[in-house]
Amino acid sequence: MDKELGGSGDQLLHVDITVDEREPRRGILNLLSQLRPEWKARHIQMKTFTEGITNQLIGCYVGSLQDSGCVLVRLYGRMTELYVNRHREVEMFQVFHAHGCGPAIYCTFQNGICYEFVQGTVMEDKLLQQPSIYRLIAAEMGKIHSIQPKRGRPMEPLLWTKMSHFLTLVKSADCTSSSSGALREMPSYETLMLEMESLKIHLSQTDSPVVLCHNDLLTKNIIYNSQEGTVKFIDYEYADYNYQAFDIGNHFNEFAGVTDVDYSLYPSWELQRDWLTVYLESYKHSTGREVTVSDAEVMQLYIQVCKFSLASNFFWGLWAILQSRFSSIDFDFQRILDFNQCNYFPRKYFRLKLVT
Repeated sequence: MDKELGGSGDQLLHVDITVDEREPRRGILNLLSQLRPEWKARHIQMKTFTEGITNQLIGCYVGSLQDSGCVLVRLYGRMTELYVNRHREVEMFQVFHAHGCGPAIYCTFQNGICYEFVQGTVMEDKLLQQPSIYRLIAAEMGKIHSIQPKRGRPMEPLLWTKMSHFLTLVKSADCTSSSSGALREMPSYETLMLEMESLKIHLSQTDSPVVLCHNDLLTKNIIYNSQEGTVKFIDYEYADYNYQAFDIGNHFNEFAGVTDVDYSLYPSWELQRDWLTVYLESYKHSTGREVTVSDAEVMQLYIQVCKFSLASNFFWGLWAILQSRFSSIDFDFQRILDFNQCNYFPRKYFRLKLVT
């Protein structure tokens, strides 16, 4: 039976506190005095997670990090509000949780959110190649893609709106000027705009359904619980309606990794065929349809995914330009930009013309 998109309707707590990202403990303790008043400050431990490259994530607990009641505090990166819709992110937290697909959100504060700790460990890149693991991910994505919007709400794809917004920010920040140093070799704004329009014209004709997507499914956003044999997706900064094939193609690009990028790890045809078959079975089951999946259906989705993986490279290339300009996080965003450029342009015409 189709699942309707929507949370509990309860008013989410907002705490009027700004946490200093350089010395966060004092501000976090103030937050916890409201969220966990039974916790004594002297007993509270904090662990900083380093997987994030645009935000700080700090786990707060008494006893063990794996105990129930642990609170995750996420501090937004500097100026990320320019390209992340924080109101929409909170809504997505509530939606994913309402359908058993994500953690509960506890509160918002001036520069971040607090939410439930998901039991398990962050997925390792190498595990993406294991059938027992990637089938869990494929099935979970199928389940999420089946979540239906509230009645009367249009299902417009995020992709073109968000990329247009990125390009507007690129132009306004004048990132193409010679004064931008490391970004001098970046394509011009005009070139980037033409590339986006080319993608839009072609990919809008692929008939990929618009569904509820995560849109940022790299391994740090997948929590694997080995004891229960489950995976959960976390962090919904980019979650929204989008093309089905984009979410899958974006995830396949993430097989190459983030820190040590190796594009030879992009999934083989055999892996993709198995992954897409499991995905379609889950998606059909979750939407109440006949679960049988034909070879023709797998091939059609495979072609769509190949093409939308280009849009993923282009999307995150634009994102890296903005991060290089604005982020205060110590990360080599220029390297991401270089990688996405090199991966996008040589493969563009081959993938777009894979099947016309």
